[in-house]
Amino acid sequence: MKRPIIAIIGRPNVGKSTLFNRILGRRVAIVEDIPGVTRDRNYAEATYGGRSFILVDTGGLDPTAKSGESILSQVKAQTEQAIAEADILIALFNGREGVTPLDQEIVSLLRRLKKPIFYAVNKIDTSKSEPLTAEFYELGVRALYPVSAEHSLGVDELMEAILPLLPPDSEVEAPAAESENIPRIAVVGRPNVGKSTLINALLGENRLVTDATPGTTRDAIDSLVRHDGKSYHFIDTAGIRRRGKIERGVERYSLSRAQTAIERCDLAVVVLDATEGIVEQDTKIIGQALKARKGCLILVNKWDLRQHDAKAKEKIAVELRRRLAFLPYAPLLYISALKATPVKEIFEKINTIVTAYAHRISTGALNRAFEQAVSANPPPQRQGRPVKLNYITQAEVRPPTFVIFSNRPEQIKEPYLRYLENFLRESFDFTGTPLTLRIRKKRS
Repeated sequence: MKRPIIAIIGRPNVGKSTLFNRILGRRVAIVEDIPGVTRDRNYAEATYGGRSFILVDTGGLDPTAKSGESILSQVKAQTEQAIAEADILIALFNGREGVTPLDQEIVSLLRRLKKPIFYAVNKIDTSKSEPLTAEFYELGVRALYPVSAEHSLGVDELMEAILPLLPPDSEVEAPAAESENIPRIAVVGRPNVGKSTLINALLGENRLVTDATPGTTRDAIDSLVRHDGKSYHFIDTAGIRRRGKIERGVERYSLSRAQTAIERCDLAVVVLDATEGIVEQDTKIIGQALKARKGCLILVNKWDLRQHDAKAKEKIAVELRRRLAFLPYAPLLYISALKATPVKEIFEKINTIVTAYAHRISTGALNRAFEQAVSANPPPQRQGRPVKLNYITQAEVRPPTFVIFSNRPEQIKEPYLRYLENFLRESFDFTGTPLTLRIRKKRS
């Protein structure tokens, strides 16, 4: 039996993300008193009363939104998909604002469903505000749960009512993340370079809201993707802006989440905009991945818009390599996320880098290559005394980390370490992954 899915739905600004965070017991969704902060479906693993389930936060639902390309209609489509996937629904209302026409539309929509639905009235913060709940009975619902998600009032009562519908963990399949070593891949870049469009192409569904307005993705959204029998954990992040342009509140927290996503990942997929070329902020974002010692793949998006200008494409390619000289091991792919090309090549590069990031070399093979490197170019003598490199061992993976033992470790300078790193890269496949080399003194 699969873990049940509980989706929280409601019109904009009723407190869905606050309730989502409260049930989880941690801050996963961005919370701000601004309608429309949550736009995509946000999934998280949760437990309550010893029972596991998937909790889904959704964007503000407007059932009257017409089909089309507007953000409202896309959010509506996202929420409808969440409703279709869910086993249990929590419909949330705003007690302070009373019943609205949108609330009535939502209840009318839910009446057609044959699913358990729990109606909760949020922002009932004190006993004096409890009478506000009564107004919502005019919607024709049988039971209402007054809650204050912000102050954690009534949330336990709501969850206790849901608990009997959740199967014991002994009857539930283990999460995929527990049964497989799933690589975590953060998709990062400046606003409006096509990150969400890329993940939608990789997912094969419109899971993430995309729009030509910078900043559409406010949160870091996790998506599990299966491709050719393999699982991948993708994290779509809010666009990273220059610090001077970050507003207080939502955007500042979004930047923090994007940086956290890089820390969480094994591989950072950095998306650039071919129509703008590489700018300073792109190199700073790539620098974040480098500083965090993560694998790196660079995707130059919107390349199709340059297809009629071969000279411009070549100029951009040369400029990219020049500006990214500090990261020569990161592969570049030229793509069109909107046209979903080339998805196969993207996954092939991801597989190569993820494998390299976790690659462990046998001690014998490693030392044979090491001896060749030292023999071809011995370390220079210092103060008339020889500097000996005795042997090398691999201490860690993710990223690959090597320890070199020497009689005079303090005399091994950075240029020689770079030489050894390059030799290891030529000897073994470390595409897209940083290498760490450390020098230690050999014990007598």
